[in-house]
Amino acid sequence: MRLRTTCPATPRTWTVELRSHPSGLVLVCPLCPYSGGHVAARSARSAALTHLARHARGHVLPLHLRTCQCHERGCHWHPRHRGCAGPIRLLLACQNGGRVWRLADACSACAAATAHAAIVPDTVLGRAPQTAAPQRRKRRLKGLGERTRVCEMLSYLAAALPANTSAAARLLALQCALRMNATMRVRLARGLLRSLRLDSPGPWRELEQARWLRPRSTGSVNEVGVELLDVTVLDQAPARPDRTQAADWALRVASPAAAQGSADPLLQLTALYLTAHTDPGTGTGRTDLDQMARACGTLPEQLPGLLGQLIAKALLASWQACWDTEELTWDLRTRSSRSPSGGQG
Repeated sequence: MRLRTTCPATPRTWTVELRSHPSGLVLVCPLCPYSGGHVAARSARSAALTHLARHARGHVLPLHLRTCQCHERGCHWHPRHRGCAGPIRLLLACQNGGRVWRLADACSACAAATAHAAIVPDTVLGRAPQTAAPQRRKRRLKGLGERTRVCEMLSYLAAALPANTSAAARLLALQCALRMNATMRVRLARGLLRSLRLDSPGPWRELEQARWLRPRSTGSVNEVGVELLDVTVLDQAPARPDRTQAADWALRVASPAAAQGSADPLLQLTALYLTAHTDPGTGTGRTDLDQMARACGTLPEQLPGLLGQLIAKALLASWQACWDTEELTWDLRTRSSRSPSGGQG
């Protein structure tokens, strides 16, 4: 249990509101005297997240000086839980149907209890968008970097996409975000979409209605082209070859063939989430039930059934959920040693 501390002089909590206006929407920030600029409806969410990220980059604090801002305010952002505990993370939350967005430091316990929220990895805010000519970046280690990139993007999409976005649309958004170019254009081969069983118009329509992307002509019948409207995605990305490797890794892990022939997008996304959050050295992983449910576009109470299906398909060795702490742990078998094994909740 963390003792209540004095609120710091510069609390790491930022909030923006998208207010209706006769000519559209305006973005209002209490900390910015000249806020209130007009934003297009299709890019309003991106404008809000970009504004919050700018504040976070301008108020960097060492981890040992950061405190849970939710606890400082009496923990009124979420229902009651066992107490403030765990490492401090940046938590992105939306309220009023996406009209209000908040970015704040919060402990793991408060983050897990907050609805319509997702943890933003610190690496996402590690640098401002490039304004000068991009410099050559140091490449990440293969394998570990791919898992990290997929974990970060799944966490980001959990907050950026509407809560009711389907698993199929989330798989599609993941591929688009990892394969876009510098102008936020994406060209996906129809063969790639067929391999994920995402060649139907439904997932595209979801993302278009959420104003996350819009179709673009490619001039080829063998490709699908789109333009992403969420400009904040640009802040998530390292060098394009690294993103492409992560997209290919996610494609292999989430394909129906890797899921023992399952064409259920929710099962594919669940398997991808578990694999991405698994330590490749030990084959084990740990996560929060609510965070996993938000990233997969489902409810925490539906996760046991999904995990049971993964065990039945020999994609998961065992799992265990502690409903008091809302924590999930698992043991993920390697492909060479798959065999059905029991799990428990």
